[in-house]
Amino acid sequence: MRDLKSLYLCSYVIVCMFLTGCLSRSSSGNVAFLDAPDSPVSKCPLRVQFSCFQPSVVHVQVLVTFDTGSTSVVFHKHWNCEPGRPRTRVVFVGFPDWIVYRPDRVIRGSDWALSCLLRGWIGPDETSGPDRFFGASVSIPLNIQSPLSRPLKQHQLCANWDTDLLWRFRRDTPQCAQENEAASLLSTLYASTGERYGIIKTLQPFSNPVLEGQRLKSIHYPWCAVSLWLLLVKPCSNRFCGLLHHIDAENNYASPTVFLTESGKIHVQVHGDAGRSSAFLSAFKVPLYQWCRINLEILGRMVKISIACIEGQEKFVQSAEHTFGMNIMLDDTHGYFVIGGGKFIQGVEGYYGPVTYYRTQGLSADRAEIHLPHVLSKVNITGWFQSCQNFRSELELFSSLTGRRPSDCCLDPYTELLLNHSTVNSTEQLMLFQSSADPYRRAVVQMTKQLAQKSGRLNETTVGRKLYALVLRRISRAHNTKVFTRVMPLLLQSGCLGDYRALHLSSVLYSTGFTDKRQTYKAWLLALLAAQKDWRLALMRLGHMHHVGDLEVTADRDLSYAYYINIARQTSVDQKNPSAQQTFVEVVRLNDEETLKAQTSENDDLFHWLKLQARSGVAEAEQAMGRMLFWGQQGLSPDIQTAVKHYERGAIKLNDPVSMYDYAIVLLTGQGVQKDVRKAVTFLKKAIEQGSVPALTALGWYYEQYEKDYEKAVHLWEEADAKGHADAAMNLGVFHSQGLYPGQPADPRWVAAGKASAA
Repeated sequence: MRDLKSLYLCSYVIVCMFLTGCLSRSSSGNVAFLDAPDSPVSKCPLRVQFSCFQPSVVHVQVLVTFDTGSTSVVFHKHWNCEPGRPRTRVVFVGFPDWIVYRPDRVIRGSDWALSCLLRGWIGPDETSGPDRFFGASVSIPLNIQSPLSRPLKQHQLCANWDTDLLWRFRRDTPQCAQENEAASLLSTLYASTGERYGIIKTLQPFSNPVLEGQRLKSIHYPWCAVSLWLLLVKPCSNRFCGLLHHIDAENNYASPTVFLTESGKIHVQVHGDAGRSSAFLSAFKVPLYQWCRINLEILGRMVKISIACIEGQEKFVQSAEHTFGMNIMLDDTHGYFVIGGGKFIQGVEGYYGPVTYYRTQGLSADRAEIHLPHVLSKVNITGWFQSCQNFRSELELFSSLTGRRPSDCCLDPYTELLLNHSTVNSTEQLMLFQSSADPYRRAVVQMTKQLAQKSGRLNETTVGRKLYALVLRRISRAHNTKVFTRVMPLLLQSGCLGDYRALHLSSVLYSTGFTDKRQTYKAWLLALLAAQKDWRLALMRLGHMHHVGDLEVTADRDLSYAYYINIARQTSVDQKNPSAQQTFVEVVRLNDEETLKAQTSENDDLFHWLKLQARSGVAEAEQAMGRMLFWGQQGLSPDIQTAVKHYERGAIKLNDPVSMYDYAIVLLTGQGVQKDVRKAVTFLKKAIEQGSVPALTALGWYYEQYEKDYEKAVHLWEEADAKGHADAAMNLGVFHSQGLYPGQPADPRWVAAGKASAA
């Protein structure tokens, strides 16, 4: 794994060197390192040559990446730059001792450093980061030796007698690693979409024999606790929704399992030593749009559940407890824990905060106190919901005043109260909203007025879409990046009204600094809001952020996987149901001239030439036309119906086996044509007669799915596998693992073999 990480970082460094080199020029100025070192050294004098075309700030920084995936800035210096001729400045770069020298009694060891990057850039101010697109920048990778290959530091001061003696004693004495009894299952925020996705965590036995002995003794009489933070945005839509559950190695629910019911109450379930499970229901309900800390304590046979919610300065605290008539079993190393939804249950719609599991003890008095975690205060999701609700209420009120109110139109109680009991008349209320101090309300006022006068009621979703379209028009017509600052209020209004594209775009702008400055917590907030609504680009952004450790978070691969698996499963579903709204992602390298020449459009000569070739009876042209139009490849927009016509013409008129296979697949699935299984099978058999190997696999799939004739399916897949078709090998592996292979028992090892053959 470490070699793979090193390979990835080396590739990244090579790309950075290719893009920037040791000298960088841009519209902001020039910056170069004249005598950069090859590896980290103590107090290295570095000559920096720089010039700028406008008042700017020059930055020099050293960035270290560790094998844990985290990054750290170990040196950063900046100074002002005035326009003029190139100048040179000597900067003494201070590398920390733990990356230069071997660990000893003074220099403590650190995490394994994978790479060290010396970089410089010119930015508009002290807080600006390196911007490879608009600002001058230079990056130089430095070679890092392994800790034991580095030189020893000759310390100028001698250690005290007792310090030196203690170090000599510890140097030859094995030391037990420090272990924390509390396991952090989640240290940051997680946006839960309410689907069957969640964070999977496994726990290992303690290395400390005392702690491990205590854990083993408590398996049949547990004494532990779980504390989690939750913000619920919608009630549970099923009988149960997963909050936190434990699955054992046999895929059964184990202790503890905590569900949210459709009525908003908490269902707590435990597993006993007699092999049966028991549960109880809390009397209280989990409120919406409030951060609540839910504590679960298992103290022998007694289970306590409590909730403490914070709304502004007010706190809501309730609890319940239940004593079971059996011994509870809890082996936390047996199976895995799931935060949110999982394989067997859907999750809640909302947000998780930090989740901590105390493995061998209950909650002390200080842990029972209510303090909102720092990360929840900084991201401030509740503040967004409150501001958004105020804006939508004002918008609803304005719409009611400007439009015609039909007799059968029912307003929400808040708006009805304002209309009927406000001391300000309707005209004054209208003027107040229109003449607000916020100049960016003009666009939303105009759109709302038009929709209200046209339909008599407000359609928030339509207003949000129109605001987002307005933002895109303004950005496309702009000539500088200042437009991003001007359109940001419109993006936030659009996101508040339900356009999640606007939330994602505003998150990207805040994180990159295209506005006045980078605002990492706002970017994080907006990405969470869009991801919770299942917006894929936001899910991808958060997955990457937690994978590498970005913004204000450390790397968490389990959390990253929870976001990535959501996208992966949606993508696999989309592949089976293509539509004109989808975009096919192609890898096109700028130095690949052959691939670049193959890019075309509906009005391009290449497309018309292929079209002419297809009409002339060239089978390869028919194949290319069908593929490009079906998936939207090589610069074309998807047109499934037209693609199917090309498949049909190639199959029937040209008797082409590739087109026969493609046409049979769309007939089997009903994509772009009426579903006709019998006709599809006919074309698959014709394609097989002409040597089509994929048709063998597809026909085997037909016998499995429609005829339930596993012997024929396996026979066809084995023939296709012998001819090197990867999908056939995968299907055979699945059959072996599930015990469907005729005459053979289930063998899970065949799945790995099938995947290896497919790879």
